[in-house]
Amino acid sequence: MNIEIIQQKLLEKVHIDHLRINEYMSKHTSFKIGGPADIMVLPATLEELRHALVTCKEYSIPYQIIGNGSNLLVRDKGIRGVVIKIAENFNAVKIEGNIVKAQAGILLSTLSKKIMEYALEGFEFASGIPGTLGGAVAMNAGAYGGEMKDVLRGAALMDDRGNVVYLDKDALELDYRNSIVLKKGYIVLEAEIALQPGDIKKVKEITDDLTYKRTSKQPLHLPSAGSTFKRPPGYFAGKLIEDSGLKGVRVGDAQVSDLHSGFIVNVGKATAEDVLNLVGLVQKVVRDKFGVDLHPEVRIIGEE
Repeated sequence: MNIEIIQQKLLEKVHIDHLRINEYMSKHTSFKIGGPADIMVLPATLEELRHALVTCKEYSIPYQIIGNGSNLLVRDKGIRGVVIKIAENFNAVKIEGNIVKAQAGILLSTLSKKIMEYALEGFEFASGIPGTLGGAVAMNAGAYGGEMKDVLRGAALMDDRGNVVYLDKDALELDYRNSIVLKKGYIVLEAEIALQPGDIKKVKEITDDLTYKRTSKQPLHLPSAGSTFKRPPGYFAGKLIEDSGLKGVRVGDAQVSDLHSGFIVNVGKATAEDVLNLVGLVQKVVRDKFGVDLHPEVRIIGEE
């Protein structure tokens, strides 16, 4: 891949301020880990996004779609090809009655505050999830008894040819940390959410309570990618890990959190190799002790 040629092609319709070359992914992940991406595009319009996709397809360039990198581990060698980051440049919100329409790049925490201002109930569960709306739709994100499928009406998506489609909730095939978005490689552009009229005081109380639960029980003071492993059927990953005697175990600067064993945290200058080696260690010990296979919830990308 000739980076200069791809750069010039992208700049035909992507504003120069929305393009980065050799951009370290550690700047774009909550883990604060990751080598450089050859090219990063931060689209602010559908046309910029479509042009980036079409260009990648035309030149057979591999690409990755990310949000704010809160559920992402990028390997130390970085990412070859193009990273398309849909985040702060793509975060408009419109609220009419009990219907919320928001672009995929808005943070769930920001959207939650906006929804609270309109005294709408039902989105409180998402207030502390550290990710974007697009990622939450794609993974059917959830917490404290709520999931995106409980409030979604549908979503506007873009396929790899730049075509836009709208799928209702049923067509999105929302499942535990999965959806048709991930299965088919769609990009979430906008989501439509239906909530219930409520009382702003009640909404705030619920949100504050959930915030306290998160801050007191989760290692939010250290870089991480949230829950490291998916919940195995019939178990809780964090309890299995703790009962295996792994709380606080380190590989380099990657550590099984001593506050919540379901999290692997970066306690200094952890590398992706540190994290992956620790993930492997945890998987082996839990499998040997309990016969349970743990599967990463964190998305792992980049050159091996």
